[in-house]
Amino acid sequence: MLPVDEIRLNFNPASLVVLNIVLGFLMFGIALDTRVADFKRVLRMPVAMAVGIAAQFVVLPAVTYALTLALNPGPSIALGMILVACCPPGNVSNILTHRAQGNVALSVSMTAISNALAIVLMPLNFAFWAGMHPTASALFRSIALDPIEMAGHIVVIIGIPFVLGIACAEKLPRITEKVRKPARILSFLCLIGFIVGAVAGNWRYFLDYVGLVLLAVAIHDALAFGTGYVCARATGLSDYDRRAVSIEVGIRNAGLGLVLIFSFFGGLGGMAVVAGVWGFWDIIAGLALASWWGRRPPVKPAGVDT
Repeated sequence: MLPVDEIRLNFNPASLVVLNIVLGFLMFGIALDTRVADFKRVLRMPVAMAVGIAAQFVVLPAVTYALTLALNPGPSIALGMILVACCPPGNVSNILTHRAQGNVALSVSMTAISNALAIVLMPLNFAFWAGMHPTASALFRSIALDPIEMAGHIVVIIGIPFVLGIACAEKLPRITEKVRKPARILSFLCLIGFIVGAVAGNWRYFLDYVGLVLLAVAIHDALAFGTGYVCARATGLSDYDRRAVSIEVGIRNAGLGLVLIFSFFGGLGGMAVVAGVWGFWDIIAGLALASWWGRRPPVKPAGVDT
């Protein structure tokens, strides 16, 4: 069995084009749930928003970096963990926050702001943490990733669909209301389908190497949810807000990670296996956490409807 850092998972160019389209549609679906008012709402809860954004783009990548040093996985696995940590959340976080009886308005606003910021911050964040990693940096440099090219790719599959979705939601509210839920469900199912397809098309590799990443992914995912919760609690946010922040930080868009891995890293083994396993594990863990919270009504701050 080849070392995981030496394998390349197969994903033909035509399928990659379709996956890019599906991910763009997913971003469009997220934007249909977004209004300009969501960005204005940030002004009414600046502390909670600042905590959530900092937890996602500063604390989680740093925690992930420390975890890769502690676990000392293969370089490509470490790169995969860092890349996933730098991904923005998806709209499944809004669904899970609702199920957890958390602050959905905060969750939706964080998703909108995070996806907008990720266009610039994601490639810079990844290049920073990957470039300074003691074992993965050499592999990262050998790939010669151009952060500007990666940012341009993110603009196409996140930025443009996101802007179009918001414009549609603002200018065509009646049509948006009719297609919003079906579009969200369809795009999510398509994304899951492509993750399944990526795994199925490389089933032998996943069987061979899943044991190398499963424990790391489980620990990493738990730390991601925990990072959001601890940051929210440490800054004095209410239980109602803590649930939203925890889920927003814990849920990462592994589908975007897979697109970038196949587009810029040639399906590099450890990275692709981490993103593929994360895509399933993250949803299972998120559902379990949201269901547990859902059976325990939160203590809401004064002025919030119960």
